[in-house]
Parts: sequence; C-alpha cells; structure tokens
Amino acid sequence: TFKGDGPIGQIIAISDNTGQVKGLVSNPNADPPLRPDGKLNVGAAVGRGFLTVARAHPQWKAPFTGTVEITTGEIAEDIAVYLQDSEQVNSAVAVGVSLDRELNIRSAGGYMVQVLPFASDETIEALERSISSLPSTTDMIADGLSAREMAEKVLGDLGSLPEIATESTPSYGPCCRDDLRGRMMRALASMGRKEVDSIIEEQGQVEMTCEFCKETIVFKEDELATASKEL
Repeated sequence: TFKGDGPIGQIIAISDNTGQVKGLVSNPNADPPLRPDGKLNVGAAVGRGFLTVARAHPQWKAPFTGTVEITTGEIAEDIAVYLQDSEQVNSAVAVGVSLDRELNIRSAGGYMVQVLPFASDETIEALERSISSLPSTTDMIADGLSAREMAEKVLGDLGSLPEIATESTPSYGPCCRDDLRGRMMRALASMGRKEVDSIIEEQGQVEMTCEFCKETIVFKEDELATASKEL
C-alpha cells in the first residue's frame, strides 16, 4: 500500500500465490503534469508518505509487515528501497506501461531480480552491466517482448535455466462472493448498533459496493437486523 500525499491518494495492490491480483487507487482521475522528458509523472501523483507491505504464508504464525518512507513516488524504485531497507534483499525492480493516444493502456509489465546471499561479486557485476544496458521497460513492453524474453535480456551473459523456469498468467480478482458478504456484514456491524438501527428504520436495506471488483450486494432488513443483534 502506497499512502502518499499526492493527488492519486492511496494505492492498494493485493496478490495471492496463484497469481490473482486486485488493486485500486483513491483518485483514478489524478492527472499531474508530465515530467520534463514527456513521461508520466508517477512520483508527483504519489507524493510523499509511506509504503507498507504485508506478506502472509500458511506456515507463518502471523503476517510479516514492513513500512518505509516513500522516497521518490516511482513505484519500482520505492519497492526496491523497501526490499533493501525492510527485508535486507538487494533487488533490481522496473515497471513500464505503454499507452495509446487516448491514454488507454496497450500493455504493462516489468521485472524484479533479487540477489541471493551466496551470489558472487562477479555475478552481481555481470547483472549490473546487463541491466544498465537495457532499453526502457516501457520500450521492451511496447516492442512485444514476452516475460521470458525480458528475463533473458535482464540476465544477459548470465543466461537462464530453461529446465527450471516456470511461467504463470496473472488474472484480476475475482472477489469471492461469500467472503465479500462476510466482510461487508462485519463492516456494517462495526458502524455501531445505533447507526445500523437508523438504517433499518430509514431505508430498510443498504447497498454496499466492493471497491476492487465493483460488485454490489444488497442487504435486506432481516440481515441488517442480524448485524444489529450481534453488536
């Protein structure tokens, strides 16, 4: 979660280990002036504030959460700083997006390379040379490079190991409707009994919309009454 003071507001991205992702921003209409080089000014849109990352694993007793200050507002740069400062992992992170003349997204992608503790200085130097010679991530995406082709360019002379490489295709959502109903019901209950009773009296029902998937669920009077009794 990026929580900056820029016009885009809060940025939230969620992913599970199967590649299902969800995300939202507080103000999707934010439109800061372009950078002097004509590129999107993501840093100005995000502003200054804090980046928080939470990780969970079935074998962990509790999720791990780390927070760092936003340094530039550029997504990839700040994630790399987070990985270094909070998790002590040296990483190279880059993202890019290609837009058409109507500002519709044609393609988007990026890469992340992490240096393992046993990596030699020669390996790190080779990786640094390779990355420094790459074209911009946006250009690689616009040129139609696949994830595998981009990975091979990033690794350069180090080469890849096709026999252990794996691929997966991410997908957006969807939210589980049963889980969604439960979370929305808990949100209603957290409003307090007086507020819930007021909704029952004035409206008899309430509509709630998930900001991630935009699905709307209508809670009828009997469900609102149940929420009120649980308080």
